[in-house]
Amino acid sequence: MEMDLRTEIEEYFSRLKRTLDLVPRDELNTFLNLLIKALEEGRHVYIMGNGGSAATASHFAVDFNKGLSFGKAARFRFICLSDNIPTITAYANDLTYDDVFIEQLKNQLEPDDLVIGISGSGNSRNVLKAVNYANSVGARTLGLTGYDGGELKKIAQYGVNVPIADMQVSEDFHMILDHMAYSILGRFLPAEKNG
Repeated sequence: MEMDLRTEIEEYFSRLKRTLDLVPRDELNTFLNLLIKALEEGRHVYIMGNGGSAATASHFAVDFNKGLSFGKAARFRFICLSDNIPTITAYANDLTYDDVFIEQLKNQLEPDDLVIGISGSGNSRNVLKAVNYANSVGARTLGLTGYDGGELKKIAQYGVNVPIADMQVSEDFHMILDHMAYSILGRFLPAEKNG
């Protein structure tokens, strides 16, 4: 059965376009500068999320570790806490799923590292526990959220909130953040001197 869904397509794109204009540009500027600071200081960037946000976190890691770092004088040090399935299932089975990110951070997080939590609702308990822990040890924390930002917007030191009650548009925008950062920061990173 073939349907004419052009009206629905336009409605979705219109919602996405309107939302792009609602995100504060100062939050985006701070987001980019936190990434630059982590790069300049040689800090690790830990990133995490659940479901679609886990996929976005993983996409950030590959874009920054390979795309923005290959052949550059300084390289990003992204670690996606959502990627190690054996570690995640071990903690989820033996402790609780709420501990899958915090326990990984306890192994390696250092003060002034950057921890990025992605949660469309802003209320993912495992992300919140990890961000609270990161705050307690002197790391920098950034929340990427949707809706009203939830608890993550309150506890993260910095954040980018996509102010729409729509998970798909929120997740779309979080992916746009990755590609925006890739596009903008790539212009400023010097190449290796001896390839």
